[in-house]
Amino acid sequence: MERMTQQAPAKVNLALDILGRRPDGYHDMRMVMQTVSLCDAVTVVKREKGFSLHTEGLELPEGKKTLEQRAAEAFFAAVGRSMPGLSVTLEKRTPAYAGLGGGSADVAALLRILRDAYAPDLPGEALERIGLQVGSDMPFCVRGGTALAEGRGEVLTDLRPLPCCFFVLCKPDFGIPTPSLFALVDCRDAWRSRPDISGMLAALETGDLDGVAARLGNVFEEVLPEPYHEVFAIKRRLLDLGALNAAMSGSGPAVFGIFRTRLEAEAAVRALKETYTQTFLAEPVGKLI
Repeated sequence: MERMTQQAPAKVNLALDILGRRPDGYHDMRMVMQTVSLCDAVTVVKREKGFSLHTEGLELPEGKKTLEQRAAEAFFAAVGRSMPGLSVTLEKRTPAYAGLGGGSADVAALLRILRDAYAPDLPGEALERIGLQVGSDMPFCVRGGTALAEGRGEVLTDLRPLPCCFFVLCKPDFGIPTPSLFALVDCRDAWRSRPDISGMLAALETGDLDGVAARLGNVFEEVLPEPYHEVFAIKRRLLDLGALNAAMSGSGPAVFGIFRTRLEAEAAVRALKETYTQTFLAEPVGKLI
């Protein structure tokens, strides 16, 4: 391997439900996940020794291994090889700490590069299991496409691809700490409403875009503290701009709207960019492995 580059597509949660806390401290989830074309680029170059990570505009942790290094070490341990020197460069476009899986997507792209270069016969499921060692959403980010995710997020069932449509992704200028949202979830005895995931699966199976859009839902929205309620203002704006429906992705704060036509989606991006600089147009992306 001299120099290899892969795209690292972001993800959105078309539906996100939390079934309960597990004895191991994780939560049982049920989600419909979709890869989208907003992406970073990950480049790997072999070096003499050691591991280095380079990126502009993103602060890297000091004194501890990055997820990228941990994933690379897990990969080479799994395939029974000593880890060579690696230099990894991230070209970031997906907003960080947004609920769009940008960090996990970068690690997943690194794993796909390492598989292609060092273990091309390694099954995709084995690569997903390696990813799970560093994050619950890693298996989906490795696989991509349209999928039902259960368990911690690692039990994946491929679904029929989402019909042709366009996403407008909008991140407000704040972050939401994921652990605090899960803590609020754990304090909740009952939900006012849960996403109709079974109905969404049926709509996907028949290629019914309206049916999928009508069932967008994220239970995290129900526990969102008041300081973050700008999320709901963005949802309303997307609907006013012609979205079939809109929802927060993951633990937020990014919001996405589904549009039937590129023309409508492009107009919505222009309108939202007047207030939110981190607004992007994207399309569905199929499986990555």
